[in-house]
Amino acid sequence: MGPTKIDRALVADTALRLLNEVGLDGLTLRAIARELDVKAPALYWHFKDKQALLNEMATEMLRRMAADMGEPSTAGRDWRQGLTDMMCGLRAHLLRYRDGAKVYSGTHYTDTSYAAPMEANLRVLVDAGFSPGAAARAWFTAYSYTIGYVIEEQATGPDPVAGTEGYDLAARAERLAAYPLAAGAGAELFADHDAGFRAGLGAVVAGIAHALGPEGDAAP
Repeated sequence: MGPTKIDRALVADTALRLLNEVGLDGLTLRAIARELDVKAPALYWHFKDKQALLNEMATEMLRRMAADMGEPSTAGRDWRQGLTDMMCGLRAHLLRYRDGAKVYSGTHYTDTSYAAPMEANLRVLVDAGFSPGAAARAWFTAYSYTIGYVIEEQATGPDPVAGTEGYDLAARAERLAAYPLAAGAGAELFADHDAGFRAGLGAVVAGIAHALGPEGDAAP
C-alpha cells in the first residue's frame, strides 16, 4: 500500500475525531500525523501551525452545523424563538466535541461558509423590525453568551464526550459552609446545565428585546 494521501479536509476531519479522545491540550500536529500514518512535516503543506488547523476545524464545525440546522424559518415564529433555537442548536453542536467551544471561539473561518447562515439569522431580526446594527449586536450578544456558557460547561463537567464527572456539590457545600449563599449557588450553577443555559439565554433575549428590539425602551 502506498502512503496516505492527505488534504485539508482529511486532516481537519481526523483532528475533530482525535479531539474527542485527547482534548484540545493533547491535540498536536504530531498526534494527528500518527493517526494518519504520515510524517508530521507532511501536515505543514496544509497547515503552517496548530492555530491554522484550529481555524479549519472551526470552519468545518460550522459547515456541519449549517447543514444540520438549515436556514431559519420565520413562518409563524417570533424572533425571540428563532434566536433561542439558533443558540440552542449552536450549543448542541459544540457539545458534540470535547473542548468544542474552546476550539470554536477566537478562531478565524477559512472560507465564507459562515456568511449564508449569518445573513439568514440577521434577516430574521431585521424583518422583525431591528435596525441592521441592532440586529448584529443582538446576534453577537446571544452568541457570546452561548460560547462562554459552553466553555464553562465543558470545563466543569459532567462531560460525556470527555468522560469527566461534574462537581461534587455536597463536598463543595461543605467547603463553603461559612458562605451560605455561595454554597447554595452550586446547585443552580452546576446541577443542570440544560436548564441553566435556557434560563440564562432567556434573560439575554429579554434584555435584547428591551435594549435593542424594535419595541424596546432603548431601541435605536
